[in-house]
Amino acid sequence: MTNRWEAAPNPEWVLMYRGGLTRGQIAKLVGAARSTVGYHLAAARAADPQLQSAHEAAAALKTAHTATAAGLEHMRELVDFIQSTGRYPSRASTNDSERSLAAWLQRRREEARDGTLALAYRDGLAALPDWQTPPRAEADEAKWHQRLAALTAYRAAGHDWPRHKATTTGVEHDLGVWLHSQRSKLHCGELDEEKVQDLDRTLPGWREGRQRGRKPRAGS
Repeated sequence: MTNRWEAAPNPEWVLMYRGGLTRGQIAKLVGAARSTVGYHLAAARAADPQLQSAHEAAAALKTAHTATAAGLEHMRELVDFIQSTGRYPSRASTNDSERSLAAWLQRRREEARDGTLALAYRDGLAALPDWQTPPRAEADEAKWHQRLAALTAYRAAGHDWPRHKATTTGVEHDLGVWLHSQRSKLHCGELDEEKVQDLDRTLPGWREGRQRGRKPRAGS
């Protein structure tokens, strides 16, 4: 099986995106995870600044997304929330209403990236500063997948699961720290479900790691 992280961006996926298909639609058609397709499209947008506008123009001819009365009310509530608090709602909030607003905003952000955001939402949200996911979030997402690809290659080379102890150095230590962080987030319920699925599919056994009493493989 070809590692889809090796040749980003995938030209076929970029062509489909340019033609107006969303990240989710492409993922479904090619049988890949949304996060995998998202990584390739992020690389393509970085290489071609005109790609996003071409996608949005094509998507505008395809999308059937329209604003709803409930959605417009959510948008008004979001604007009021930001104006009164000076911040965006958090999905980690203990307040049900704030979490609901954060979830609604996240869906609009995804639609904006996919080029399927209803015009009424686009116009209304345009009044909010930096309402779309900050570039740093995309950079963090790309870095996460780079680490996943590196660990996949490390394991494919015959190495045991990397350790993160202070006595470990180099590539093993870097990958070990990252892997330990994913396990900790999983244990605390903080690891995104798509990332869990990517890890389960790409690196079976990552949750358990090294077995007690087993000697490391040669070269690990």
